[in-house]
Amino acid sequence: QVQLVESGGGLVQAGGSLRLSCAASGHTFNFSRWGWFRQAPGKEREFVGTWNSGYILYADSVKGRFTISRDNAKNTVTLQMNSLKPEDTAVYYCAHTSLLNDYDFKAGSWGQGTQVTVSS
Repeated sequence: QVQLVESGGGLVQAGGSLRLSCAASGHTFNFSRWGWFRQAPGKEREFVGTWNSGYILYADSVKGRFTISRDNAKNTVTLQMNSLKPEDTAVYYCAHTSLLNDYDFKAGSWGQGTQVTVSS
C-alpha cells in the first residue's frame, strides 16, 4: 500500500552526476527496506542497492560511485550517482517492502521508474 514516485532522471554526459529521488507515501511500518533497481533495453532487471535501517548494500557495478540515503523527515530515499558511465543507462526503479524476507521486493511496492541516459 506504499506508493512510490521516482524523479531526477535525465540525460547526462559520462563522468557526470545525477540524483534520483524516491518519494514514498502511505504506511511503511516499523521495518522498511528500500531498494534501487535498473533495467536497460533488452536486459534483465539489475540490482543496484538497498537501504535497510541504515545498512546499505550496493552492487559491485556501482559501489564507490552510487550512494543511497534516506531523509526521514521527507520519507524520501535518494540515489546519488556520480562518475556515470554509458553502461549506467537504464530505467531506474525504486522499491519498498515491509517484510523481512522480501529481499526481491516481490511483495512490496514499486515506482514507475525514471529514465537515466548517459552519453559518451
